[in-house]
Amino acid sequence: MSSRLASAPTNIREMHHSDLAMVSDIERRSYEFPWSHGVFRDCLFAGYQCTVLIREDRVVGYAILSVAAGEAHILNLCIDPAYRSLGYGERLLDELLHHARAAAVREIFLEVRPSNETAIALYRKKGFHKVAARPAYYQAREGREDAAVLAKKLVVGP
Repeated sequence: MSSRLASAPTNIREMHHSDLAMVSDIERRSYEFPWSHGVFRDCLFAGYQCTVLIREDRVVGYAILSVAAGEAHILNLCIDPAYRSLGYGERLLDELLHHARAAAVREIFLEVRPSNETAIALYRKKGFHKVAARPAYYQAREGREDAAVLAKKLVVGP
């Protein structure tokens, strides 16, 4: 992508119900087994930290974070395929980490497909490490795919 595209202004804000069509569209174009529109709607209603990254009045990425009992769980983080490799995933991840620290979270978790090397590289760059595997966690073309469970300890407070 050109540097002009990479340098376009962006902002991160809370996801609104009106964003769900764009979020669902990105999800469908990104994954063979996408979340449904209803799952995103339920995350909003449940009060999860639902965040979007906006570029030129368009949603180009989103993230969902659940926080409870001193822990956080990244449920979904995705960038529109047309806008990948521009640092937007890292920006969204940094936003989630900031939110988790502000909520006094001690540790943050996520699941990722072992085949998603790009995502794993980003998470490792940010200090996540593998703590477990969840057998047959993800739907796959033939059967199920395991998930790698990654975690990062967070320093809370001064």
